[in-house]
Amino acid sequence: MKKTALVCEILLLFGWVSAIGQGKKPLFIAPIGVQAYTYRNSFPINVATTLDTIKSLGITEMEGPNPKNIAPEDFKKMLNERGISMPSMGADYGEITKDPEQFIKLAKLFGCKYIMVAWIPHGKTFTIDDAIKAVDDFNQVGKTLSENGITLCYHDHGYELGPYEDGTLFDYIVKNTDPKYVSFEMDMMWTFHGGADPAKLLYKYKGRWKLMHLKDISKDVANDLTGGTDTKNDVALGTGQINIPEVLKAAKAVGIKHYFIEDESPNHAEQIPVTIAYLKSL
Repeated sequence: MKKTALVCEILLLFGWVSAIGQGKKPLFIAPIGVQAYTYRNSFPINVATTLDTIKSLGITEMEGPNPKNIAPEDFKKMLNERGISMPSMGADYGEITKDPEQFIKLAKLFGCKYIMVAWIPHGKTFTIDDAIKAVDDFNQVGKTLSENGITLCYHDHGYELGPYEDGTLFDYIVKNTDPKYVSFEMDMMWTFHGGADPAKLLYKYKGRWKLMHLKDISKDVANDLTGGTDTKNDVALGTGQINIPEVLKAAKAVGIKHYFIEDESPNHAEQIPVTIAYLKSL
């Protein structure tokens, strides 16, 4: 941990000196958020201790919802006590299409403005039939959420980037969902892993992106359309394959509202401080 702290201090110092020397403003000035799934193994052990750790990192936003071992009301109280807000929460595709009202109620409890869906059920390969069904479901659920002041966001996962007509299946989803009811959350790692350029995709659909997952992927991992990779391949920002500054510039330009670090690695405790220091150094 001492080595990690030293690396963080060096990155921060370099960033500040570089910015002062060049007369530039910091690139990343948004509140730092985290996806609750990052701490999926810690919350079941001790919710309070885990939240204290999150607070100590300077994190002020979380994408939820609450862990399964604590009631939503109790988790909300604990977040409030630590100055952590929850602007967004995740929802299972099958559950929200069947009963959106339960998620609307939960979102209102936490003060969420966004509900994101991170996976469209499909077989070995994501097909146009899967995309067509998702478009229909997203438009319906999105309308219901919108009527309650909440925006539905689909979180891309890479498998939607397979070819279709003159573009991709992801293009089909974006073009056929109603902008009034459906927006998107970019996971920069899954976007890259699926073979797309995250920055270019942000610009291509400017106005549709609202949220972002901050994550990087190990340099020795090849791209594919599986939407999956070993969690050990999640690495601290700036140490993997993705051009993070380029993506963040695009994200800022297209108006991303909230950013959440999602580090699924078993080494996330060591990597997240490095990620945060890197963000502040840009």
